[in-house]
Parts: sequence; C-alpha cells; structure tokens
Amino acid sequence: MKHDLTLANINLYAVMRNLEDLCEMDSEMNELIKNQNLSIQMSVKNGPMGLIKFENGKCQFIRGKHPASVKMYFKSPEHFNKMVDGKANPILLKGFTKAKFLTKDFMTLTDKLSFYLKPTEELLKDPKYTRINTTLTAYTAFFALAEIGNTDPLGKYNGSRIPNGNIAISVEDGPAICIEARSGNLNAVKGMPTNYRASMAFTDMKTAGDLLNGKIDSYSCIACKTLKLKGYIPMLDNMNKLLGQVPNYL
Repeated sequence: MKHDLTLANINLYAVMRNLEDLCEMDSEMNELIKNQNLSIQMSVKNGPMGLIKFENGKCQFIRGKHPASVKMYFKSPEHFNKMVDGKANPILLKGFTKAKFLTKDFMTLTDKLSFYLKPTEELLKDPKYTRINTTLTAYTAFFALAEIGNTDPLGKYNGSRIPNGNIAISVEDGPAICIEARSGNLNAVKGMPTNYRASMAFTDMKTAGDLLNGKIDSYSCIACKTLKLKGYIPMLDNMNKLLGQVPNYL
C-alpha cells in the first residue's frame, strides 16, 4: 500500500530531482534550457519542498524552500501526486508571466524524463538511451529508498535498523550514490563518499541497468561477480529491504 507523503517525497526528491541530470546528459534538453534563467519553487503543505533552478545552461535541484521566480503550491501530498500523474494542476502563486515555459518547455522536460524512466526492450537496444536510463534509474531508486526509510511505515522500521554510517553505491564508469544513515534517518547524496562502512559496486553499466530494470536478480549478479558487496553486511541487508519496496512506489 502506498503512503501519500512517501510518494510525494519520492516524486519530488527522487524523480523530479533527476531533471538536473537529464539536462546534463540529453543534448536536446540541454539546448532547450540553455537560454533560460528562472527558478521554480514547489511547496507541498505538510510535505516536501524543492527548488528547480535553470541558470547558465544548467538545471539544479535544491531541497527546501528558497526565493524563486515561479511558485507552485499544493494543498496536500495527494494533490502533488495527482499533478505528477497529470490528474491535477498546481496552484500558481507567482510567475504568471512564465506560463509559456511552464506549459511548453517544462512539460517537454518532464515528458523526456518519463521517456527515460519507462524503458522498452526496443529502446534498451540503443547504448546511448541505456546509459541515460541506467543513470537516472539508479538515482531514482536509491533516492527513493531513502524517502521510504524516512516516512513509509514499514520502511521506517527497516531504515531504523541501519546502523549509523555511510553506504556507497557505485557503477563502474557510471553514477555513484551515498546513503547516509544517522539515528534512523536516511539521506541520499550524489557522489562517492570518502568514508563508508559498506559498499555495493556494480562492475558495469549493463549489470546495473538489468538489475534496476528487473531483468536479473542480485543473487545472480553476486554469483557472477558483477555485483560486489563489501563491509558491514547488516547495513546492506536492511538497505536491500528498502530497495525491495521501491517498485511499489514507482
């Protein structure tokens, strides 16, 4: 059963966060935003808040509430989730003059993000598509995992059992993510941590992509030595329980 707050957190902090990587990896999307200089604040009552900033040809996602040229308000986590599903509209508090960008270019960005996060067998035959899909899917899955551990009822139980410390997740020649565990609270950060107590390392992009897209299982990867687990295994065991909940939300 999906938890509305958890889903809202995932939609903003794990899915829409990917817009910054999409604009970096996809040349068409990079071209689309190259002359844009504006910021969109999304605020959900009793829920997540984040800023999507377009400046100097780059997109950046920042958690929290910040000054912005466009302000979107949502009455509840459920309202925000419906907007993500295309079944509701945000309440625009500021930025009415940016309507063209919001209804055209921003929609193009979110549609392209969905394109990469919903692969088909035919699309995955293209190496360029596969690389972007794997990178964005990895970020989505592990950032979502942290949100599940913080707010989902079952996820909070499993998240609280992860001892304090960092878990490093990496893909050879691909993305790296750090899961920070502090007193039962989880935080996902892009990049390889300097210090960590446990690690999950994929030897190649294909293995990571196949596992994240449900084409193979982790036990097969471990047996084939294309997925290497090291360090304090109880941390990884409880993290994997959270990872197992991700498909329920995505």
